[in-house]
Amino acid sequence: MKRSKTSKQWMREHVNDPYVQRAKSAGYRSRAAYKLLEIAARDRLLKPGMVVVDLGAAPGGWAQVAQAQVGARGLVVAVDVLKMAPLPGVTFLQGDFREDAVVDALAGALTGRGVDLVLSDMSPNISGIAVSDQARVMQLAERALEFAARHLKPRGNLLVKVFQGSGFEEFLGEMRSRFECVVTRKPQASRGRSSELYLLGKVRVAGSRRGI
Repeated sequence: MKRSKTSKQWMREHVNDPYVQRAKSAGYRSRAAYKLLEIAARDRLLKPGMVVVDLGAAPGGWAQVAQAQVGARGLVVAVDVLKMAPLPGVTFLQGDFREDAVVDALAGALTGRGVDLVLSDMSPNISGIAVSDQARVMQLAERALEFAARHLKPRGNLLVKVFQGSGFEEFLGEMRSRFECVVTRKPQASRGRSSELYLLGKVRVAGSRRGI
């Protein structure tokens, strides 16, 4: 099948992207690793011994960063609907996080340990229909928030990808009701044309586990 002009342009940009080149040189599975590295350094998110859940993990860039920083005493549990090649020290579950059975399996993989940090870089397959795509993005963000509210330790944190648009302000308000502080982050590794933002909920409010 002949590539479209748009796909050719994307491929050229991807190949020439400095973060893609840096990721290959450093052994990271994706350029997205640099997004987490920047945010984690700025907000001191990752420490040895922490329990981290990585939602939408494939191909594994964020899980690599998290595992390297939590170390052998920590635990990283990752989930994605796509396959992900094994990573040392990372427990991976393949499945659709929108399904309750997958969420239950993820909770079981924690073996009773509370979570210090939930990471969500989930994004649906983009259809090109803006209203539909935005609704699915916010559905995934809400799902991540629901999981975080149930499994984060008191004072735990949530980093979740969102896109500005319909439902954003409502979701931001919900985040603010669940965490002592909510800030926006736009890491340098985010492509300039992308409308993605990351919301960081710092310090889960005690008693916020009940129904969202």
